[in-house]
Amino acid sequence: MRPMLATPGDVVPGPPSGPAWAHEIKWDGIRLLADVREGRLRLLTRGERDIAVAFPELTALATVAEDLLLDGEAVTMVGGRPSFAHVVDRVHTTTDAAAQRLAATRPATYLAFDLLRLDGLDLTPLPWSARREALERVLGDIPHTQLSPVYEDGAQLLAVTRDQQLEGVLSKRRSSPYRPGQRSRDWLKFPHRLRCSVVVGGWRPETGRVTRLGAVHVGLPVHGPDGIPLRAADGTLRLRYLGRVGSGLAGRAGASLQALLAQVAPADYPFQDEIPAAEARGSTWVSPQVVVDVESLGLSTAQHRLRQPSYQGVRTDLLAEDLPEEP
Repeated sequence: MRPMLATPGDVVPGPPSGPAWAHEIKWDGIRLLADVREGRLRLLTRGERDIAVAFPELTALATVAEDLLLDGEAVTMVGGRPSFAHVVDRVHTTTDAAAQRLAATRPATYLAFDLLRLDGLDLTPLPWSARREALERVLGDIPHTQLSPVYEDGAQLLAVTRDQQLEGVLSKRRSSPYRPGQRSRDWLKFPHRLRCSVVVGGWRPETGRVTRLGAVHVGLPVHGPDGIPLRAADGTLRLRYLGRVGSGLAGRAGASLQALLAQVAPADYPFQDEIPAAEARGSTWVSPQVVVDVESLGLSTAQHRLRQPSYQGVRTDLLAEDLPEEP
């Protein structure tokens, strides 16, 4: 099952008000479905990859019920605030020894916010309010697991999360069913800063150092009228160009991304938009499959490019074809 996705809400007027809506903190973590069957726990990314080995501190989730499916986020706290950089590193952990070391030094907490299956019953057609009530009854005192709090006043929560430098607010319609894999306006997200996942379609070297990564060209899949991403004749995704990202690629971060891109097959220019020759000069185009997170000041109105983007990390838990058409 793929998780339900939120639609960006309107900055003005902001989170909806009234008793029809509930509001949660938008945590800066990794979205994971916790699937328990017969005592075995799987932690599934949005790309349906099981990364339970990376989070040994969450194994107690397997004791909640014999048959269970939760939706939530794995969050790592640093200095009292969620740190995306630290939790996303856990996704790459594949050995028990490394995972145990990270669990001991910087443990993650699973913040559960939805209950999708219990004892063989599919709860997704039920309204959010009923699923939430069942979640509160089922989820007891489990190590490294918490209920994500719910608030009545979305505007006030947005102001408080801004002051505390948290990621933002997620507003949910109380009557809404859970729609696996769909992006719905029954869930609205209000981030304080634009962080989005984008696809790398190419890279160019650092000025004066042709063997070193200087910037990556990024974009998002172009969708057809049916909402399905368009592909070229050779099957590769077609991307809408969102610009170059160079900030944040100094040192180990850039070297690690360069090593990953070296494993990706070269490809023809993957973007539907033409870019200036000076911008493309010296670039290497790759098959659009590596997903990374960037932060920016939003999109420029004239060019539809990310303003002052900075690289935040690789998202091995996401598939390029699952990304929306707009950030």
